[in-house]
Amino acid sequence: MTDTTGHGPQPTPPQIRSHAPAGYVCPFCGLVNGDVADPNNRCELSDLIYQDDDVIVFSAADGFGPNAGHVMISPTTHYEALYDLPDRVLMRISLMAREIAFAMKRAWNPEGISTRQHNEPAGNQHVWHYHLHVFPRYDGDMLYRHLRQPMDIDHRARIAQDIKATLNPAATFLPEF
Repeated sequence: MTDTTGHGPQPTPPQIRSHAPAGYVCPFCGLVNGDVADPNNRCELSDLIYQDDDVIVFSAADGFGPNAGHVMISPTTHYEALYDLPDRVLMRISLMAREIAFAMKRAWNPEGISTRQHNEPAGNQHVWHYHLHVFPRYDGDMLYRHLRQPMDIDHRARIAQDIKATLNPAATFLPEF
C-alpha cells in the first residue's frame, strides 16, 4: 500500500493489543486538554513547552542522574505506541525532536543529546500514550545507569521556560500537499 503524500510505502501493521489497564486515565491526554486534576496525573500545566494540533512538548516528571531533567514529545491525539502513529504525526515528532535538540544546545550547551522511546511492557513503556524522550547529555553523566527519580515541579517549570525561550516550532511544520 502506498500513501498519497509522496512519502513512500506505508507498511501494514500487525494487530497489536492495547496494554492500558481498564479505566486508564491518560496523563498526557489530560495535559493536552489542560486538565491535570486526576490524582494519578503527575504532569503539571507549568511543564508545557509547546502544543499544536499534532504534537505536545513538555518537561518530564522524572529525571535521571546528576543532570536530571529532560523533555518529552507526544502526539496530541492519543496513540499508544510507535506502531499506531500516522506518518504525518511521526514526521512532526521527528522534526520536533531535532528542534528540541537545537533548543537544548542553545539553552544549556550540553555536550550531546540522546533520544529514547519505549513500546509495550517488555519495551519498558509505562505510560500508554506514545512519547519520545530527549535528553541533554554531558561527558561521564552515565545517564542509563541511573534510576528514575521524581523531579521538583519548580525545576520542571524552569526547564520548560528555558526550552520555550529557544524553541523554533516553525522549523517542524510540514509543507501542505
